[in-house]
Amino acid sequence: MKQDSSEHQFAIRLMEHLVVPTFVLDPSGKVIIWNKACERLTNVMAREVIGTRDHWRAFYEEPRVCLADLVREGRMDAIEEHYSAASLKKDVYDGVRAENWCVMPCAEKRLYLAINCGPIFDDDGNMIAIVETLRDMTEQKRAEQALQSLAHKDGLTGLANRRSFDISLEADILHARRENEPLSLLLCDVDHFKGYNDGYGHQQGDECLKRIAETIGKQAYRANDLAARYGGEEFAMIIPNSDSEGAKRVAERIRQSIYDLNLEHKYNPGGQRVTISVGGISLVPDEKCEAAQIIERADQALYRAKQQGRNQVCIDPHP
Repeated sequence: MKQDSSEHQFAIRLMEHLVVPTFVLDPSGKVIIWNKACERLTNVMAREVIGTRDHWRAFYEEPRVCLADLVREGRMDAIEEHYSAASLKKDVYDGVRAENWCVMPCAEKRLYLAINCGPIFDDDGNMIAIVETLRDMTEQKRAEQALQSLAHKDGLTGLANRRSFDISLEADILHARRENEPLSLLLCDVDHFKGYNDGYGHQQGDECLKRIAETIGKQAYRANDLAARYGGEEFAMIIPNSDSEGAKRVAERIRQSIYDLNLEHKYNPGGQRVTISVGGISLVPDEKCEAAQIIERADQALYRAKQQGRNQVCIDPHP
């Protein structure tokens, strides 16, 4: 008995001094171990949580289950509801792994934590404890997000790139078709930009494109609107759930906002300042409608805007 007690005390002391942030719940869900590393990570002292079910306070501002609670309750099917990423081993009794952003109110910082959790059983198969370990993955997660963001952004202007535009347009077409909603696409082309580049130089041309991109991006008012650099001096905007009148209003805002920048362009025979032509289409896509067809119709409208003298808006109200 003394040996068992001695081994038990050793196990507790070992867990308390692990360099990995760790806490342990008993079968009723109360905290029985909250080690030093867990204190450092969460800024919650062991004396504040030992003997309570308040371990959630270290990670969230409002009461909610932690991974250890779900394992204790056998609610494996609820893990994906509460964690952004999770993986179960073949035998759930071997433990689970999950990842999540935690607000960490006592530490006053938001961390992305990788969490491992598993039950401990006695010789008779009774659950006697649940162990949860934590690892701070914040820097790695932010680096991943930055790389993902770069993969979808145009390097010069910071707007969505062509690949991101193509993906978004396909998704918006499917959504509009399913919901029987209108979808609008605008294509914008900087007037006589070759003359600007040749006359002012490519560096000044790049600065001009940055100003234009920033201005167009500000016209994407709604969360689902997407402004993108389509290529070269061409820009695009996808406007979900917008009819031809709505598309025309946005297109006119874009045209006017570029005009109001009053950027000198002495090689523009249309007015000695930088201007932009905008063509677009609005439609409710049917089963036969494809992204290439929508882009082609918007491009035809853009061509007509140029033919009409540039610094113009032309919207094709597709039937």
